[in-house]
Order: sequence, then structure tokens, then C-alpha cells
Amino acid sequence: MADAVIPPAVFRNLSDKLYEKRKNAALEVEGIVKSLAAAGDHEKISSVINLLTNEFTYSPQANHRKGGLIGLAAATVGLTTEASQHLEQIVRPVLFSFADQDSRVRYYACEALYNIAKVVRGDFIIFFNEIFDALCKLSADSDANVQSAAHLLDRLVKDIVTESDQFSIEEFIPLLRDRMNVLNPYVRQFLVGWITVLDSVPDIDMLGFLPDFLDGLFNMLSDSSHEIRQQADSALSEFLQEIKNSPSVDYGRMAEILVQRAASPDEFTRLTAITWINEFVKLGGDQLVPYYADILGAILPCISDKEEKIRVVARETNEELRSYKADPAEGFDVGAILSIARRQLSSEWEATRIEALHWISTLLNRHRVEVLSSLSDIFDTLLKALSDPTDEVVLLVLEVHACIAKDLQHFRQLVVFLVHNFRIDHSLLEKRGALIIRRLCVLLDAERVYRELSTILEGEADLDFASIMVQVLNFILLTSSELADLRDLLKQSLVNSAGKDLFVSLYTSWCHSPMAIISLCLLAQTYQHASTVIQSLVEEDINVKFLVQLDKLIRLLETPIFAYLRLQLLEPGRYTWLLKALNGLLMLLPQQSAAFKILRTRLKTVPSYSFSGDQVKRTSSGNPHPQIIHHIPCGSQISEDGDINQDVGACNSHNGINFTASLHQFEQMQRQHRMHAKMQALSRNSSTPSSKGN
Repeated sequence: MADAVIPPAVFRNLSDKLYEKRKNAALEVEGIVKSLAAAGDHEKISSVINLLTNEFTYSPQANHRKGGLIGLAAATVGLTTEASQHLEQIVRPVLFSFADQDSRVRYYACEALYNIAKVVRGDFIIFFNEIFDALCKLSADSDANVQSAAHLLDRLVKDIVTESDQFSIEEFIPLLRDRMNVLNPYVRQFLVGWITVLDSVPDIDMLGFLPDFLDGLFNMLSDSSHEIRQQADSALSEFLQEIKNSPSVDYGRMAEILVQRAASPDEFTRLTAITWINEFVKLGGDQLVPYYADILGAILPCISDKEEKIRVVARETNEELRSYKADPAEGFDVGAILSIARRQLSSEWEATRIEALHWISTLLNRHRVEVLSSLSDIFDTLLKALSDPTDEVVLLVLEVHACIAKDLQHFRQLVVFLVHNFRIDHSLLEKRGALIIRRLCVLLDAERVYRELSTILEGEADLDFASIMVQVLNFILLTSSELADLRDLLKQSLVNSAGKDLFVSLYTSWCHSPMAIISLCLLAQTYQHASTVIQSLVEEDINVKFLVQLDKLIRLLETPIFAYLRLQLLEPGRYTWLLKALNGLLMLLPQQSAAFKILRTRLKTVPSYSFSGDQVKRTSSGNPHPQIIHHIPCGSQISEDGDINQDVGACNSHNGINFTASLHQFEQMQRQHRMHAKMQALSRNSSTPSSKGN
């Protein structure tokens, strides 16, 4: 039927290799179809279209395919307003030609569809998704002419869509979402262009579908093309502004995307993501509460970002997030937040570790019960953090520990684990021991801390560690300003029950170190017992370690902390046992040592007279203190320096302190240490191969 309508010459020219002949033939087709349309003969029109499709558009000959495409466009022009009823027949073969291997055929397909779209306009929308898919591929075509033709067609389709009331955004979004992660720069430009155009249409709610293609836009921020990065950033900025002005936004789905993008290796992507998160935290309110843990997980690493802009925004966001007092009933997951903070404690960046600790501290203050219920999950990590290379982190960790240790159970647990960590990591004790213990004494009460440490060390099985630990604690006790009140209390051991209790509490564990016991006695002014302890020492006790500790003590005696002791030397008649104890220490020191010279010089300054009422008695140069015995009433005995008791038995017990039992305890502990040292020596000798002579 179509053959009779269209002359053979038109058929020949429609497949001619010359464009002009094909064009003229198409014009004749247009005239024929126009006449048929005027006559209302749509059956013949369908026959003509089928002929153009089957004999030309689907032909294996390229020129035939080109002629068929021009012919279909011409037929559409001829149909004008009646083209819609034949649109399915016309558009399908054109869309098929977009995938043709011949670039010229693809070019003519673009041209044909452009002309068809100009005629049918809004009726064209039913094919939008298929046309969009085809244009998406053609935007990256290998032929520049095809790209140009596709670009012109794309502009026309955008115009048609923006003026149409039949466009379905719901059907289009899945198509857009599937293509957002394409890497081709031409396709990316094509996609951003469509997003921008559709967002500008008042009747199309692109913001509502933003979560579907937000990740793709962020992905384009790291594109190698500056133009694409700029276009993506411009689109994102516009959407962010719309979010600020919109009363209803799905923050949750987008928050998940932003959290992932905040960890991007690309700096610009991270900055944009953290900026969005910052705005979301300010705007999202209750909607974002369930996502706080994920958001925090994104913010904390950014606080240490190498880019200052990112650090600034991340810090601001972190403060904003922490200031929001959410409740677990609203979906605030304390355990999840705690888990994020714990994970970030292992960060290589100090600033991140510090903020993680601030979060744990904040959670403890606001949700103590919930945090303590999850304590087992974070406690080991917090203990390991005590070995952090930076002091600021260690001090913050101690504050968190102190907050946890407000409960007696957790206080005991903290101190036990602390001693355990010191035992297995001597470098921690050496480098951070003083810092940790001093800070805990400030945060948790020095007496409480020292009593607990003493109780634990009293039963310590590792005698070497116990000795080292006691020496560290003793040195801190003697030198730290934070423990001044504790020293003052110990000075009252002979006259004050609180001081006595503390002295007795420390004494048991201090027995692990002879020098620690002597120092404690000098501090507590139990000078007679100090002298007795010194005289109880045997050859094995006076080793290199002992002499090193003694050297430290002699130098400490010259510091302001022991000023009271040096002033007591002005009254040798009253402080006999002090003189005896110091002379005993002098006898233990090597004569050529600096400590010997320091102590001997100090003892030489002791006055050779003492005051007793109005009577002044001088001594001979050979014995500086013979007059002392004249100040003691007959039948009396000195129990401790400064006190004279009529009770002869008082020398064994004073203010409830049983010094005889204490000395026995010390001697027993030292026997254990001596036995331990012998066993170690035997073990070393047995493990060393014996050498045999020839």
C-alpha cells in the first residue's frame, strides 16, 4: 500500500549517498503524509511509517538508515498536530538508531528526534526515560559531531520537560540514581545539568528526592575536571540553601551519606561534607538524634584534619553536637556514642583523642548509669590510654577515671588495674607513674589513693616490682606539692589519730623498701624507730640500689620539705634519736660520696649546746651531746624525740603505734626480699653454663 503512495524515485533518492537527494526525498515524503493526514487516511500513513522503518531504518545499508531517519522526521512534520497517534511507530526506530555503529547514523538519529520533538512537544514526555537514557550515552559519544547534536537535542528536551505537566519525577529518579556514579566527565556534566534544570522547576520537588542522588553529587566533587567540580558544588550549595529554607527535610538518610563522604581522601569533598553536617546538626534537631554516633564518628577524625578549614568546621560541629542534651528515650544511643569515642582513643592524632575523652567525660556527667553499664567495653582502652605519648591526653584520661572512680567499687578496680599496668609495663611507671599518681591524688583525695595503693602492694607477689613501686610512691610523697597535706598529716603521727592511722596504713607496704621506711619515719618524726630500722639492716640490704636511694634521701633532706627536720637539729638535746638516725645514715654512706659530704656538713652545723630552762650546758668537742642525759628525769625514758614518758614500756608503743611489731614486720619483709634475691642469683647461676678448665 505504501509503495503505491510513494513514487519509486522518492525511494531511490531517500537512500542516495548524497545528502541533498535524501533531503529532497524527505520533503516529498512530508508532502505525501500531509496530504494523507488532510484526507484522514491514517491507515496509509501507518503503512508509510512502517515502510520507512522496515525498509530503511532497519536496513543493513547505512545510507538507507540515514534516509529512513530523515523520512520519519519528515513524516512527523507532515502530521503536525496529528503526530501523537503515530508517535510510538515513529520514535521507537529513532531510539534504536542511537546505538548504531555508524556515527553518521547516530548523528541523523539526533537530528530526527530533534525535529520530531519540535513538532510533538509535550506528547513527547511518555518517552522521556528512554530518551534520557539514550542522551546520557550520547553525551559521551566518541564522535564530536554526535555529541554536539545530542547537546542540541538535550536542550530542547529540557525545555519540553520544564513546561510539561505530565513529567513524572518519581519515575525519573531511579534512572538518575543508577547513573550518578558514572565516571565519564561528559555524562557527569549531563547529569548535573539535568539536576539543576529540574530543581529550578517550581512544580518538581527535587529536594524530596535529594537522598537518592546526593552521594553521586558528592562523588563529583573529586572529579579531575575543575568545571565538573564547580558544577557539582554549585548544585550542592543550592540544595543546602533550600534545606535551610525548607520546613520538612529527610535529614536521616542524607546524614548517612555525609558521614561516609566526610572520610573521603579528597579534601574538597571532606570540607563540603563536614559543612553540610554542621548545618544538619544545627537544623536537624530530634531527627538527627539516632544518627549522633555516626556523625560523631565522622567529626572526630576531621578535628585533626591537615586542612585548617576542615578542622575549624569540625570543632564547631563537635561543640554544637555536645551542647545538645538528648535523652536515651529520644533515641540517643549512649552505648553507640561511647563505642565511637573508645574507637577514636586509638587515633594517631592527639586532638582527636582529646575530644574523644571529652565526650566520654560528658557522657559520664549526663548519663552516668548508662556509661557504667557499658564500662567493661571501654575500661581496658582507657587504661591503655594512660600510656599515651602526650601528657594532656593522660591527664584527661585520669579525669575520666576519677569520674568513674567516684563509686567505691570502680575506685578499687581502677587502682588494681593501675598497679597491674605498672607491673606489666615498667616504662609506664618510670615515665608516667609520677604524673598519673599525682593527678589521681588531686582528683580522688591523696589519702584515699595512697591507702588503697598501700593495701594492694602489701600483698604483692612480685617483690621486685613492689619495692620499685613503693620507692616511686615514697618519692612522690616526699616531693609533690599535691601531697603537702598528706605530709602534714604524717608529721602528726605521734599526736594525731588520723596521722597515726595513715602511718600504720602505709607502713606495711613501705616495708618492701628499707629506704622508703626510713623516709616515712623521718617524715612522721618517729626518729627512734628510724634509728632502730637503720641498725637492723644487714650486709645484703646495703647494696647499690639502697645507696642510690639513700643518696636521693640525703639530697631531699636539704630541700624546704624537710626544713622542719633541720630546724629540730637546733635542739639536739630534745631530738636525740634524730641525730642518732642521721649519724646512722652517715655511717652507711661511702666517705667519698657526695651524699656523705652533704650530710656530714649538715651534722657539723648542729650546735654543741642545748637549752634547758635558764641553764646552758656546753659539751666537749669530742662528744657533742653528753649533756642530753642530764635533761632526762630520773626513771624516765625517751619514747620518741620531743617526748619523755615515765612509762618505760612506752618506747615500744606510742599513740597506739606498736613499734616493736612494726620492726618485726619490716624485718620479716626484708628476709623475704633477701631470700628472693638469693633465689634469683641461684637461678642466674644455674642458667649460665659452667666453664671447665683444660
